[in-house]
Amino acid sequence: MKKVKIALIAAGLFLTAIFVYYFVIIMNARVKTPDIVSEALSPEKIHLELDDLTNKQIDALLKIQDPNFYYHNGFDPTTPGAGITSLSQGLVKKFYFDKFKPGTKKIEQTLIAMYAFDAMTPKDTILTLFINYAYMGQRDSKPIYGFEDASDFYFKKKFKDLDEDQYLALIAMIRAPFAFHYLKKRGENDLRVSRIKRYLAGEYIPQDNSDWLYDREQSE
Repeated sequence: MKKVKIALIAAGLFLTAIFVYYFVIIMNARVKTPDIVSEALSPEKIHLELDDLTNKQIDALLKIQDPNFYYHNGFDPTTPGAGITSLSQGLVKKFYFDKFKPGTKKIEQTLIAMYAFDAMTPKDTILTLFINYAYMGQRDSKPIYGFEDASDFYFKKKFKDLDEDQYLALIAMIRAPFAFHYLKKRGENDLRVSRIKRYLAGEYIPQDNSDWLYDREQSE
C-alpha cells in the first residue's frame, strides 16, 4: 500500500511539473505575442495585403491549407483534408522557435497557437501574416517567404500578374516545398495542382484529416 501511495504521489508531482512547464511556455508566449505580431507587420516586411488577393484566391488558399480557419482556435485535428498544421501553427513555428524539431516542440507549437497567438491575434491579421511569411522553398540556400517573393522567384512576375494555375502552383508547394518544388519537381507540382482543382471544383471529397494529397480511392 505504501508503494502505491508513493507511486501516486510521484505521478501527481510529475503531472504537476508538466502542467507548470507548459503553463509557463504559454504565459511567456502571451507576453511576447504583441511585440512579435507588431514586428512582423512592419511595413517593410508586408508585401501583400488581403485586398491584394481576390475572394476566389483567399477561398482556395483556406480550403487547401486550413478549411476551418475562421472557426477554430488555432488547432484543427478533425477537418477532412486539413492536415496536421493550421495557418496559426505554421506561423508559430516561424515566429516563436529558433529551431523547431518534431516531438515535444509540436506540443508547444500547438499550445502557443491555441492560447497565445491565435487567441490574441485577429484572424484577418493571421491570414495577412501567412501570405507574407509562408515558407515557399529556397533561393541560393536562403528561404523564400511569402507569395510576392515566391511569385518573383518562380515566375518572374508580380503576384498580381499570376494566372490561376501559377497561383495554385504556389499553394501546392506550401505543405512540402521541396516535394512539390515548381522548378525541380514540376511533374509532382502539376499533379498536385490538378488534384487541387478537382477538390476546389467539388469533384473530390477528402476522407479524413490526413487526406491532404487528395489521392485516396473514392468509395461509391
